[in-house]
Amino acid sequence: MIHLSRRALGAAGIAVVLTATTVWAQQAPPTRIRGAIEKIDGNTLTVKSRTGETLTVKLADNVRVAAMVKASLADIKQGAFIGVTAMPQPDGSQRAIGIHIFMESQKGVVQARHSPWDRQPGSTMTNANVETSVSSVDGQVMTVKYPDGEKKVVVPPNTPIVAMAPGNKGDLKVGAQFIIMAGQKQPDGSFVAPAINVGRDGAAPPM
Repeated sequence: MIHLSRRALGAAGIAVVLTATTVWAQQAPPTRIRGAIEKIDGNTLTVKSRTGETLTVKLADNVRVAAMVKASLADIKQGAFIGVTAMPQPDGSQRAIGIHIFMESQKGVVQARHSPWDRQPGSTMTNANVETSVSSVDGQVMTVKYPDGEKKVVVPPNTPIVAMAPGNKGDLKVGAQFIIMAGQKQPDGSFVAPAINVGRDGAAPPM
């Protein structure tokens, strides 16, 4: 009887631990990770974050890989759906510090909106459609629209611009720079990534 009771208590203890771990994982907020790939071992990446930490990232079995390729202002057409990483200006405009051009297939999937961002303190992200674009003494000036409003965006010369493209695990190479939008931190300190955006041919995430 005592032996059975101990077994029952042991099983109960394991159940409590598993339940606590599951609850912890469900409650842990998604983590945005930027950095460069240092090592690849199957579905496990060892990466160096932009803050200098060495992290372990486990790719989900059905991980979604998107590539980022170098682009230019000439690739941003009227009606294009873009993401603008920017710093707000005193006049209410946004001064771009990076732009990524979404694929057509991402329209209606990626939410169009303006929100705070963590590229640097005080930065913002605007996912929106390009309404107009004209040249000015400060650079290119675009008006972008999203469901809740519109923004004037000033794009200085040499602003990093990339275009999103279909990717695969072959794009994951040592030295490639990446951004993971929603890494899930695990109890052991590693992260699980359901999706990853990775630079191709030397491109770097500007967001």
